[in-house]
Amino acid sequence: MVLLFKSIVLTFCLCSMYVCGVPKTKEPVLEKLQAQQQHFRGEEHNPDYDHEAFLGQEAEEFDNLTQEESQRRLGVIVDKIDKNNDGYVTQEELKDWIKFTQTRYIMNDVHSQWDNHKNLENGKLSWALYRKDTYGFMSDDEAKEAQKSDDSYTYAKMILRDKRRWAAADVDGDGLLSKEEFISFLHPEESVHMKDIVVYETIDDMDKDKDNKISMDEYIADLFPGVEPNEEPNFIKSEIEQFKTYRDKDGDGFLDIAEIKDWILPDNFDHAEAESRHLIYESDSDADGKLTKEEILAKYDLFVGSQATDFGEAIIKHDEL
Repeated sequence: MVLLFKSIVLTFCLCSMYVCGVPKTKEPVLEKLQAQQQHFRGEEHNPDYDHEAFLGQEAEEFDNLTQEESQRRLGVIVDKIDKNNDGYVTQEELKDWIKFTQTRYIMNDVHSQWDNHKNLENGKLSWALYRKDTYGFMSDDEAKEAQKSDDSYTYAKMILRDKRRWAAADVDGDGLLSKEEFISFLHPEESVHMKDIVVYETIDDMDKDKDNKISMDEYIADLFPGVEPNEEPNFIKSEIEQFKTYRDKDGDGFLDIAEIKDWILPDNFDHAEAESRHLIYESDSDADGKLTKEEILAKYDLFVGSQATDFGEAIIKHDEL
């Protein structure tokens, strides 16, 4: 099966929605959450997901290293994870590390984007300034008019979506975002009060006939773009079964708002907890519930991988190591 989702873990830089000025076809938040659901359902393994969960922003850097260098750097990371220096990495220590990499990525993203905006109002960012710096040429009113004639994933749609997300992130209702509120704007999946916005944006992406619910065909078309449902390879059949058995709880053939929320943002799901358990399960050769450095290095491809064939200049200096 061709891997259809590459998680943008622990990450959602708004600027990543653009490639050479052209918007992506899917909202990064939805892409990540869908990948997360796929991964922890025990389907075909996606190593990129584990690499990004474990390494965060450094995942791509490790792709450029040889096996020897990957293992060396992984060993240094293991020493950092083993906080009590007892020679073992416990599930709790691994969970803490995954949370650390997630938080580091998010905050680096927030700091980077925040610093791009000048002329703040008493240390806060206005919607007008953000829209101008991000989109430049289109006002809110122009975006509304443009969307009337073009319902595709245009800049107009992105502006209106961002404005709705902005209002939800503006907790104190002053029309401005503090840096803390800006975190919720850029990474709504990380804030409890932004969950409804994530659900609405999911519907925006998947609901092609605009009936405010997701049909089976819309569900499959979004997860597997370009694959005809009538072809029904095994992975399509698996998703159809998931839809019927677990997603569509009332059996009416559609996902409503509550069902979409249960799917995308299930209650009591801890990503770091699930990922740390998964990594230990895959690496714990003596089944003692914790990992030695040797066990981790033996499974280096699970934690960090390595795709380089030439040591040389492909290796990027790692400032923290």
